Amino acid sequence: MLMHKEEFIEAINQDWTDIYYHLHHKHHDGLSHQAVRLLQHLEKNRHVTIGDLANLLEVSHNTASEHAKRLIQKKLVEKKRDGKDERKVYVTLTAEGEAAVKQHTRLDPDKLKKVLEQLQEDEVKMVKTAFSILSREAKSCF
Repeated sequence: MLMHKEEFIEAINQDWTDIYYHLHHKHHDGLSHQAVRLLQHLEKNRHVTIGDLANLLEVSHNTASEHAKRLIQKKLVEKKRDGKDERKVYVTLTAEGEAAVKQHTRLDPDKLKKVLEQLQEDEVKMVKTAFSILSREAKSCF
Protein backbone atom coordinates (compact mmCIF):
# COMPACT_ATOMS: atom_id res chain seq x y z
CA MET A 1 0.00 0.00 0.00
CA LEU A 2 1.29 3.43 -0.94
CA MET A 3 1.95 6.06 1.70
CA HIS A 4 -0.57 8.84 2.15
CA LYS A 5 0.15 11.71 -0.21
CA GLU A 6 1.32 13.99 2.60
CA GLU A 7 3.78 11.37 3.85
CA PHE A 8 4.98 10.72 0.31
CA ILE A 9 5.51 14.44 -0.30
CA GLU A 10 7.42 14.75 2.98
CA ALA A 11 9.59 11.75 2.04
CA ILE A 12 10.41 13.26 -1.39
CA ASN A 13 11.23 16.60 0.21
CA GLN A 14 13.46 14.97 2.81
CA ASP A 15 15.26 12.95 0.14
CA TRP A 16 15.69 16.04 -2.04
CA THR A 17 17.16 18.10 0.81
CA ASP A 18 19.55 15.24 1.63
CA ILE A 19 20.62 15.03 -2.02
CA TYR A 20 21.14 18.78 -2.31
CA TYR A 21 22.88 19.05 1.07
CA HIS A 22 25.45 16.41 0.17
CA LEU A 23 25.89 17.07 -3.55
CA HIS A 24 25.67 20.84 -4.03
CA HIS A 25 28.56 23.10 -4.98
CA LYS A 26 30.23 25.16 -2.28
CA HIS A 27 29.41 28.85 -2.75
CA HIS A 28 31.95 31.58 -2.14
CA ASP A 29 30.47 34.54 -4.02
CA GLY A 30 28.07 35.88 -1.39
CA LEU A 31 25.02 36.02 -3.64
CA SER A 32 21.72 36.47 -1.82
CA HIS A 33 18.83 34.04 -2.19
CA GLN A 34 16.91 36.68 -4.18
CA ALA A 35 19.87 37.20 -6.51
CA VAL A 36 20.05 33.46 -7.18
CA ARG A 37 16.29 33.35 -7.84
CA LEU A 38 16.67 36.16 -10.36
CA LEU A 39 19.58 34.44 -12.10
CA GLN A 40 17.64 31.18 -12.24
CA HIS A 41 14.60 32.96 -13.70
CA LEU A 42 16.81 34.53 -16.36
CA GLU A 43 18.31 31.13 -17.17
CA LYS A 44 14.89 29.53 -17.65
CA ASN A 45 13.17 32.41 -19.50
CA ARG A 46 13.89 34.64 -22.48
CA HIS A 47 12.91 38.29 -22.84
CA VAL A 48 12.79 39.10 -19.13
CA THR A 49 12.13 42.72 -18.17
CA ILE A 50 12.60 44.52 -14.86
CA GLY A 51 8.81 44.31 -14.49
CA ASP A 52 8.99 40.53 -14.83
CA LEU A 53 11.66 40.41 -12.12
CA ALA A 54 9.52 42.62 -9.87
CA ASN A 55 6.60 40.21 -10.32
CA LEU A 56 8.82 37.22 -9.59
CA LEU A 57 10.10 38.68 -6.32
CA GLU A 58 6.80 40.41 -5.51
CA VAL A 59 8.59 43.74 -5.05
CA SER A 60 8.30 47.18 -6.64
CA HIS A 61 9.78 47.97 -10.03
CA ASN A 62 12.37 50.19 -8.32
CA THR A 63 13.44 47.42 -5.93
CA ALA A 64 13.78 44.94 -8.81
CA SER A 65 15.81 47.53 -10.71
CA GLU A 66 18.17 47.86 -7.73
CA HIS A 67 18.60 44.07 -7.62
CA ALA A 68 19.41 44.09 -11.33
CA LYS A 69 21.91 46.95 -10.87
CA ARG A 70 23.80 44.95 -8.24
CA LEU A 71 23.95 41.96 -10.58
CA ILE A 72 25.12 44.22 -13.41
CA GLN A 73 27.89 45.57 -11.15
CA LYS A 74 28.97 41.98 -10.45
CA LYS A 75 28.94 41.38 -14.24
CA LEU A 76 26.39 38.57 -13.87
CA VAL A 77 23.69 40.20 -16.01
CA GLU A 78 23.39 42.93 -18.58
CA LYS A 79 20.59 44.97 -20.09
CA LYS A 80 19.91 44.70 -23.81
CA ARG A 81 17.50 46.68 -25.95
CA ASP A 82 15.06 44.81 -28.16
CA GLY A 83 16.26 44.81 -31.77
CA LYS A 84 12.82 45.67 -33.14
CA ASP A 85 11.45 47.92 -30.39
CA GLU A 86 14.18 49.88 -28.64
CA ARG A 87 11.75 50.96 -25.92
CA LYS A 88 11.89 47.40 -24.57
CA VAL A 89 14.87 46.51 -22.39
CA TYR A 90 15.63 42.95 -21.37
CA VAL A 91 17.83 41.66 -18.60
CA THR A 92 20.02 38.76 -19.74
CA LEU A 93 22.68 36.54 -18.21
CA THR A 94 26.33 37.08 -19.03
CA ALA A 95 28.70 34.13 -19.28
CA GLU A 96 29.68 34.83 -15.65
CA GLY A 97 25.99 34.85 -14.72
CA GLU A 98 25.44 31.51 -16.40
CA ALA A 99 28.33 30.04 -14.43
CA ALA A 100 27.01 31.54 -11.17
CA VAL A 101 23.50 30.18 -11.64
CA LYS A 102 24.90 26.72 -12.35
CA GLN A 103 27.02 26.88 -9.20
CA HIS A 104 23.99 27.85 -7.11
CA THR A 105 21.28 25.66 -8.56
CA ARG A 106 22.87 22.48 -9.84
CA LEU A 107 24.50 19.53 -8.22
CA ASP A 108 28.28 19.21 -8.31
CA PRO A 109 28.96 16.90 -11.29
CA ASP A 110 31.99 15.30 -9.61
CA LYS A 111 30.02 14.47 -6.47
CA LEU A 112 27.06 13.21 -8.49
CA LYS A 113 29.34 11.07 -10.66
CA LYS A 114 30.80 9.45 -7.54
CA VAL A 115 27.31 8.59 -6.28
CA LEU A 116 26.15 7.24 -9.65
CA GLU A 117 29.24 5.05 -9.93
CA GLN A 118 28.10 3.29 -6.75
CA LEU A 119 24.74 2.36 -8.30
CA GLN A 120 23.82 -0.54 -10.53
CA GLU A 121 23.04 0.31 -14.16
CA ASP A 122 19.31 -0.31 -13.69
CA GLU A 123 19.31 1.98 -10.63
CA VAL A 124 20.97 4.76 -12.64
CA LYS A 125 18.28 4.38 -15.29
CA MET A 126 15.55 4.53 -12.62
CA VAL A 127 17.03 7.74 -11.16
CA LYS A 128 17.20 9.32 -14.63
CA THR A 129 13.64 8.26 -15.43
CA ALA A 130 12.28 9.55 -12.12
CA PHE A 131 13.95 12.95 -12.51
CA SER A 132 12.81 13.20 -16.15
CA ILE A 133 9.21 12.49 -15.17
CA LEU A 134 9.28 15.00 -12.32
CA SER A 135 10.86 17.65 -14.58
CA ARG A 136 8.34 17.09 -17.37
CA GLU A 137 5.34 17.25 -15.05
CA ALA A 138 6.67 20.30 -13.16
CA LYS A 139 7.02 22.15 -16.47
CA SER A 140 3.48 21.21 -17.53
CA CYS A 141 1.88 22.14 -14.17
CA PHE A 142 3.35 25.61 -13.80
